[in-house]
Amino acid sequence: MLIAESSDAALSATATTGTETLNRSLSLWNSLTIGFATVSPVAGLYAIIGVQTVVTGGGWFGALALCLVMQMFVATVYAELSSQIPIAGGAYKWAHQLGGVTTGKYAGVIYVSSTIAMLTTTAYTGGVWLALFFGFENGGGLTLVIWGAIFLSLCTLLNLAHVNIFKLVITLGVYAEIVGSFGVALLLFFFFRQHSFSELFQHLGTGTAPSQTAAFLAALAISGWAFIGFDACSTIAEETHNPKRMVPRAIFLSLCMVGGVVLFNSAALTLSFNREALVNTSATSDPVTPVIASSFGAWAEAPFLAIVMVAFLACGASMVQYTSRIVYSMAREGNMPLMFSRVTASKIPRNAVICVVLLAGLGLLFGLNDGAVATIIAFGTGGLYAMFAMTTGVGLFTRLTGRWNPALGELKLGVWGLMINTIAFIWSVFEFVNIAWPRAYAVSPNAPWWQLWAVPLVLGSILCIATPYILLRNNRRS
Repeated sequence: MLIAESSDAALSATATTGTETLNRSLSLWNSLTIGFATVSPVAGLYAIIGVQTVVTGGGWFGALALCLVMQMFVATVYAELSSQIPIAGGAYKWAHQLGGVTTGKYAGVIYVSSTIAMLTTTAYTGGVWLALFFGFENGGGLTLVIWGAIFLSLCTLLNLAHVNIFKLVITLGVYAEIVGSFGVALLLFFFFRQHSFSELFQHLGTGTAPSQTAAFLAALAISGWAFIGFDACSTIAEETHNPKRMVPRAIFLSLCMVGGVVLFNSAALTLSFNREALVNTSATSDPVTPVIASSFGAWAEAPFLAIVMVAFLACGASMVQYTSRIVYSMAREGNMPLMFSRVTASKIPRNAVICVVLLAGLGLLFGLNDGAVATIIAFGTGGLYAMFAMTTGVGLFTRLTGRWNPALGELKLGVWGLMINTIAFIWSVFEFVNIAWPRAYAVSPNAPWWQLWAVPLVLGSILCIATPYILLRNNRRS
């Protein structure tokens, strides 16, 4: 029997373990806003613009646009899979159902560890904006860790609150994203533009990168951060109404909306500010507010900080939900302690939420060392691209071997499906290697050697630790 033909039965069996089910209360709009908030144009673009300018020197707009186009191929495969297997855990569950038990376990390890690393990064940077909003200067080290912990606590409360409160905050976060990114970009573009459009493609290779080719590849690697998180729509499929139709739409729409905003914002910022200003502010924890205030005046600083803070909170809360559903799905199938599959009376996997937040909180301790923070950021991005490669790879293999029949899903791509899947797999492997590639010119001059090899070292260590456990459990079951 084709694996795809048993997807409905698998959904019924895995989604109804006693009373431990999730609350199907999310509409297409809710799923879209969660995907939008997780990808977060504010968190994505504002986190990379300074680094892009320093490393490439400029002209990185083309790499950003290319990365978005290629990620659309990956999102198409995710949409195709979610239209047929809309189960909590998303890519973890697809790897488990299509690739087998062992493949699923490895996918779960990679998925959870990388999303927790991304949550730690979001909390670390979100804590900076939280502190700035309340008038505290960047004290570095322990101060950033404390503010990151406060940020995580707020995200936890939002996830444990009533679902209507959670949806309201996420919606406000999306509105804040639109005002704080697209709205500001419109004003910059029409009233503060200093350069011609050719500025978007000039100065490539004038930064720390040794050549234009190196600068372009580095720009692609850095751009990868801005277009991850759309898969959050698939991990919450069991909480979405009519998921086989709504989740694929949410995946596409969230990435398209974020992609459009990020491209327009990056163009507006590049055309409105001198490169020297972006380079100088990239050394600070907040590279954008000073240049915004210099254009609009000091009065704009407080409302701008408030908008960005709300956007980051929505992003962090969405990431907690996103990751906790992966943990919940794994626990439900016995690949994590069963306690993480328990839900409250309001159908919230509270134990999974707390587990995710505690692990991300422990990761904040790396904030005491700047090099370790960079390692967490690099691994989080690289780990998710490794997951993209695994998901598209499993999809391609089972498609070619006949174990998966995409035509049985709601989203039917016909003869285009194989080509799209192949391109998505090749791109995901390339971008993973590109992100993992050691670049001495992209880190601080005194960075230790292990920081350069952060992605393969951390990912390899996690897999080495996980492999004996996976093999032992497989032997016990056999």
